[in-house]
Amino acid sequence: MQIHPLKLMLSPTFARCSSNLKPYFLKTKPFSSSSLDFSPWSGLQSWRESPLNKNRFWGPNGPQTPPSSIDINGTSLLDSASSLAELGALVLSTSDPLSKSKLSHLAFSKWRNEKLPIGVYDPPSRPARPPKPELVSPKEIPAPKDSGMPLNAYMLHNLAHVELNAIDLAWDTVVRFSPFSKILEEGFFADFAHVADDESRHFAWCSQRLDELGFRYGDMPAHNLLWRECEKSSDDVAARLAVIPLVQEARGLDAGPRLVQKLVGFGDNKTSKIVARIADEEVAHVAVGVYWFVSVCQKMGRAPCSTFKGLADLLMEYNVELKGPFNYSARDEAGIPRDWYDKSSTNKQDEVTKPDTTEKLSVVYERLASIIAMETENASLNKPAG
Repeated sequence: MQIHPLKLMLSPTFARCSSNLKPYFLKTKPFSSSSLDFSPWSGLQSWRESPLNKNRFWGPNGPQTPPSSIDINGTSLLDSASSLAELGALVLSTSDPLSKSKLSHLAFSKWRNEKLPIGVYDPPSRPARPPKPELVSPKEIPAPKDSGMPLNAYMLHNLAHVELNAIDLAWDTVVRFSPFSKILEEGFFADFAHVADDESRHFAWCSQRLDELGFRYGDMPAHNLLWRECEKSSDDVAARLAVIPLVQEARGLDAGPRLVQKLVGFGDNKTSKIVARIADEEVAHVAVGVYWFVSVCQKMGRAPCSTFKGLADLLMEYNVELKGPFNYSARDEAGIPRDWYDKSSTNKQDEVTKPDTTEKLSVVYERLASIIAMETENASLNKPAG
């Protein structure tokens, strides 16, 4: 059975042999506009260098620091954590939603302030969850009129569920792929820990506003689709990046403005401002996904566009469809080339190379397998006689 070359990068054999590979193979090259139809989000570096964001409360004039200090159970667990991966596993193992949100922020803060290593840690098989909301199939989610909630609270509850899952998705990416930090680079893990911190702040805003409206997260059933897709991409970093940031979070860019307009029409301007702010900050998360997807493709010697399209069958396996309406301006800002996801946009270069994509993937795999085999053989020959 042929192994997909993008999965080879995460195989135990590759992990063991990567230290023996020639430097030019693992070195990340600067993105070149002449070879890649990709322009990183202009705000990416500023986002990476931004100070810790403590504005976890939505005040009269927008985000602000909470009026009271953070006080939750379990913070003592962070004291003994010695790596980012271990901190992430602790967040994933926390079931209470508000505690998970706050612990996520404290974990990211501790890692950044204390400059801890990435480390290696086993993630839990699935994130800890509270008794409520009950997780059901999408068909069993009640319609707004049957939910017992007004429309604004109904939409806000759905968004809170997405944000809570997003905390776990980001930390799972950090922890699950921690054994491959030398290949993926420290910046990969720093970015996704930062994403987790942002998502935890978004959940805090949603939870606060739900409480102000007289409801709580868990008052209605929710689905488990986001985590199901996360599980299916647990052994393939390229698939994880494609399914979560480049598809699911990108859908948030598409839906955000429509949700804002519905809330304005409903007369809830405060909730509409919260949703608008969240949608604006999600651009960074999609941009992170694009950046690291391109980076992975570069390491494998593959064109990002054809690679993303080559994952189309995989996306269909996850029941994930690339369909509009698309928010082109937000997607453009995040750096997703239109020809990656929109069939109406045609990349001429990709059309020329499309017939031999499978053949080239096979060649890349064979070349990598040969390098690994040769390096393994050389290593065994150079061992001193025992």
